[in-house]
Order: sequence, then structure tokens, then C-alpha cells
Amino acid sequence: MYGVWTPDQVRAAEEPVLARTPEGALMRRAARGVAQVALAELERRTGGVSGRRVVVLAGAGNNGGDGLWAGYELRRRGVAVTAVLLSPDRAHPEGLAALRKQKGRVLTRVESGVIAVERADLVLDAIVGTGARGGLRPEAATLADAAAVAGIPILAVDTPSGVDPLTGVPGEDAVQAAATVTFGARKPVHVLAAPRCGPVTLIDIGIGPELPPAPVDVLEAADVGARWPVPGPGDDKYSQGVVGVAAGSATYPGAAVLASGAAALATSGMVRYAGSAADEVRAAWPEIVATDTVGEAGRVQAWVVGPGLGTDDAGARTLADVLDAGVPVLADADAVTLLGQHAELRDRARGAPVLITPHAGEFARVAELTDDRVESARRAAADLGVTVLLKGNATIVAAPDGRVLVHPASSAWLATAGSGDVLSGVAGALLAAGLDPWWAGGCAAFVHARAADIGAGAADGPGSPVPASYVQQALPRAIREVRQ
Repeated sequence: MYGVWTPDQVRAAEEPVLARTPEGALMRRAARGVAQVALAELERRTGGVSGRRVVVLAGAGNNGGDGLWAGYELRRRGVAVTAVLLSPDRAHPEGLAALRKQKGRVLTRVESGVIAVERADLVLDAIVGTGARGGLRPEAATLADAAAVAGIPILAVDTPSGVDPLTGVPGEDAVQAAATVTFGARKPVHVLAAPRCGPVTLIDIGIGPELPPAPVDVLEAADVGARWPVPGPGDDKYSQGVVGVAAGSATYPGAAVLASGAAALATSGMVRYAGSAADEVRAAWPEIVATDTVGEAGRVQAWVVGPGLGTDDAGARTLADVLDAGVPVLADADAVTLLGQHAELRDRARGAPVLITPHAGEFARVAELTDDRVESARRAAADLGVTVLLKGNATIVAAPDGRVLVHPASSAWLATAGSGDVLSGVAGALLAAGLDPWWAGGCAAFVHARAADIGAGAADGPGSPVPASYVQQALPRAIREVRQ
């Protein structure tokens, strides 16, 4: 697990380090890190370094200084470097002087910069740093667009310019980076806008001891594997966790099949289904015990409720019955809508081990969603008294006590009908096995995303839509991978 800090927290941690470090030393260290990544990118993409062309898009201030000093380091390695100054009168003086001393080329006209970008092997985005907000200004947008049209990869310095470093929301014009180099600590943009950043390399500049506890954490495979339930010699189908699934309807029987099957595949000892899609569930999963009502289902260690359930009075009664069962509850889809519609149901959920898993539209029925998705989820969890898993390209899991996990998905392949039903079944299995709702949500999101990547390989090629059934079928392999 690694932490993510806000730009303000990182800047505050830098201050005491800067105070005890010779002037310019921290910037030089950061620039050397950028240069090393740039050299590796050139080697990987072109097979060599000497004579390759790099263009530095240098804005004002320290971010531009990082780029200019990185250009200096690249010149020392035989790379042809051109700096395009977007604010010539405010360019970092020491970095600019160093680049010129190494015979780096300097341009101040956008038109000349566009020609240089189109001929480059790599572009360094050192336009703005983490203190900036809003999209790119016209001159910078012209240069970034030139790189995009010509297919020239961009290496972002700290964050892709034009993307909000706190929320990950891109402005009207923003850099699409092939990779990003950041310093000291990862910022929210690196996980909330992971596709916009590309692979992120973290350069240690010595601020770690000065950082406060991370406000946001990101799980890694080892964290998930260590918590995934694995049966021991003394376990049986009951001790491994019994999941109840109240989902589906005559209109949406597939939701029941997907959620129940995912719970079975996610190492549950037993799955009990309750609902009107009992025949369809039995046909697809003969090992699942299927009944018509929650009352007939028998004892379970956790309930999954909501996918395809309906939002009528019958759906509300089913949700109430599940919340009154005294076991952890995963509430998804229609169950979230019902919570938004009925204050008495929200009162029953408050303070209980409940995990809700809304997408953005469903979230808006129970809480306010702003551009700051992390803060929106954190506030909703505190106000509702439940753990919130806010789905999206970056999935956010917020507990009522303020803990937050973010899972930065590597693709948008989960944006297909039914994939949320699969996630519900996986998280329900983990709740039944005894995981706290925050951990259950985080671990389920991790494995769910990995299963989507695996399922995409079984579809019609890279970038193809991934049916939810492919994701469901890939769960065992995804679980094996995190357990290795």
C-alpha cells in the first residue's frame, strides 16, 4: 500500500528540507530524475539516446526550472535539446543559463516551437506545476496539440499540465502524457487521472519523514493477497463465509446470475440466492441454493442486495429485511436508490457494517457529488454512517471514520452493463469472510479491475468492450494472481 498526499501537504513537507539543503540542490535532484526517465523512454522507444531530439516546454517558475535543468542533464548525455519558453521573461534563470551553457537551443516563438515539437522524439511537459488550476493557455495548448497530432510522446514533469492536481479533472485543454515523473510523493492526480498520466515514476527528494499520515491510500497486489480468504484444513462451507444475494427480477434476471456467480467464484463457502430469478440462478449455478424470499434463505454471514431488484414497495421491503438481519450488507444499484428515497432505510443502515457501491448517478441520489470525488465520497460516508465505494475509472472507497482508498483502473473496460453486479458479488463474499467493509470494498475493486484486464484479453482484441460475464469468468485467475 502506498500513500497519496495533496499538493499543499507536499509543499509543506518540502519547506524544512529546502531550509537545510543548499539552494537549488532539490531542483537539481528532481531534474536528474526526470532526465533518467527521459533517457529510458528514448532508449525504449527509439533504441538509442545520442542525437535524439527532446523539446522542453518550459513555463514560468520551478516547474519550468525542473524542465530546463533536465534539459541540461540530457545535453550532457548527447541529446539534442530545444527549450520553448512560454514565459520568456519569467523563465527560471539558473536552469536557462545551464541549458544555454550546454549549447541547448532556446525558442520563444510558438510557431518555431511547433516545428521543433513535430520533429522531436520526446517532449517534456514542464509548463505548470501542482499550484496551477484550469486548462492550458492558448500558446501551451497549441504546442501540446502539435505533439498529439504528430504522435510525439510527452513526459510530464510532476503532473500533466492542464489537469487539476487535486481532483484529476482535465481542463478544456490539457496534456495527455505517455508517462509522468513526480517528486517526493504521489499526488491525487496520479491516481484519479491515471490514464492521463501514464506510468508514474516517483523520485525521492528526501521529504518522506516530513509528510503527515497519507489522507488517501492505494492498495497493491500484496495487500489484497494477504487479506483474501483462503480455506484451511479445518474449514468447511460454513466457516468460509455464506453469502446471501437478494437481486434480480423478471426484467433483470441477469443481475442475479452475475452477482451470485461472482460471489461463488470469489471463494465463498456457500451462496444462498433469494429472489424471483431463482430458476435462472439455479440453471447457471447449480451449486447455489436458490429460494424465493429472504426469509426462506437461511442463515448467512453477509447480504448482497440491490442489483436488478427494483425500487417498488417489494424492493424496499427486501432491503429492510436485509438491513434487519444483523449481518454486513453490500447495497448496490436499486438498493442505493431506495436508500436515497427512504429516510427510514438510511436510518437502519447508519452505523451498521454497510458498504454501498454507487456509480455517479446513483451517488447523486444519496449525496452531493462534486469534481472532488475523494472529498465527496469521504463526506458522504461520514454523513450516511456507511462505507461508500464510488465507482468510476478511479474507484474510491471511503469509510465513515475518514479512511480513503483509491484504485486507479488501468482501462475503461469495466464500463459495461453488469460489471457492477460482478463487483457486488465479490465484495459480498469478502464481507461474509469477515473483512471490514473498507477492506472488502478495496480488495474487491482491485480484483475486479484485474479480472477486467484479463477478460479484455479474451474479447476481440485490445480496447474491445468486455462483457460482464467475461469479467466474472476471469475472477479465479485474478484471485490467483494476487495470492501469488
